[in-house]
Amino acid sequence: MTNQALHEIDQKHYLPTFKRYPIALDHGKGSRVWDVEGKEYIDLLAGIAVSNIGHAHPTLVNAIEEQAAKLIHISNFYVSEPQMKLVEKLAQLSGLERAFMANSGAEAAEGAIKIARKYGHKAGRGGTIIAMKNAFHGRTLATVAATGKEAMMNGFDPIPSGFKHVPFNDIEALKEAITDDVGGIMLEPIQGEGGINPADSDYLRQVRAICDKKNIALIFDEIQCGIGRTGTMFAFEHYGIKPDIMTLAKGLGGGVPVGAVLAREKVAQAIDWGDHGTTFGGNPLACAAALAVLEVIESENLLQKATESGAWLKGKINALRSELPEIELIRGAGLMLGIQVSMDPKAIVGTMLKKGVLANATAGNIVRLVPPLNIDRESLEEALEIFIESIKENRK
Repeated sequence: MTNQALHEIDQKHYLPTFKRYPIALDHGKGSRVWDVEGKEYIDLLAGIAVSNIGHAHPTLVNAIEEQAAKLIHISNFYVSEPQMKLVEKLAQLSGLERAFMANSGAEAAEGAIKIARKYGHKAGRGGTIIAMKNAFHGRTLATVAATGKEAMMNGFDPIPSGFKHVPFNDIEALKEAITDDVGGIMLEPIQGEGGINPADSDYLRQVRAICDKKNIALIFDEIQCGIGRTGTMFAFEHYGIKPDIMTLAKGLGGGVPVGAVLAREKVAQAIDWGDHGTTFGGNPLACAAALAVLEVIESENLLQKATESGAWLKGKINALRSELPEIELIRGAGLMLGIQVSMDPKAIVGTMLKKGVLANATAGNIVRLVPPLNIDRESLEEALEIFIESIKENRK
């Protein structure tokens, strides 16, 4: 079928929640994808920071094929070897002793909120969660409430209560919001949908100290910035502190839907039998895929590769600012980068698409680049040239 024919079906039958790009993707290999009409694209979006080891990586493909031929689903009445190996591996990598496997980032965020609230109540504080403005935690009703954006809540009243919102990187505003009923503080070490905004190091250290002093659970949402995206396995490693609870998804399964909530033993002990559950979360297929992703990241040294590629790309873009004043700044870490521009970023992204590069615009004026961690330098150079051309072609 053609791109147009598939989009006609989409417009007729799919719930109209997405503004789609005018192509239909068919297959991929590494950091490149092809649409149904055979046009090739360099993928700088990676399914929104999901395909961290690229498309059709043989290790991931083989793991999925082998596990699918053995056992796909068993329910959580039973354990499986892939699930137990995965939770053990995540505990070793993170230093957080307990894990709960989910299907998505939003589910992981909901699980984190429940753990923090139960811990808060048992600690005699309460279940109110302080979250950050300009954040993004998901699209369920509870995670929309945690995100706190009016545009996302409009029309969905009644919105779940128990959330306060303060400006990101503002320690005084955070201190003022803390009352006796606050049981958790939730934030992204690097805000993704909010425009690739990193937390200040001193700010996070102070937040950690406050949580320790007041016995408040600190939740890090690493759904977008985790699993090697910033050049370390978890973004919290850049800051020298550790959360009490952490959420993961996106890159964990390399494209297979899987999420995780990790927690320190002390906080996890607040959860009792029957407090939480899932039918599909942690199924053998998803866990086998996640194990394969972690294996590739380690065996192919993708943390170092992401660090080096991100530094190269930041350097190149910063050097262009004298030639292209439309580029205001670039921020982020590893291969989680946001380029702030003084023109419509959607126009830039649209031209890049026509020229064979996938990216997207977020937070009003940001071109977001989150390619596979193993993208080759040749593809980055080619994509950068198209980015430059796209800016020039959209000048008024």
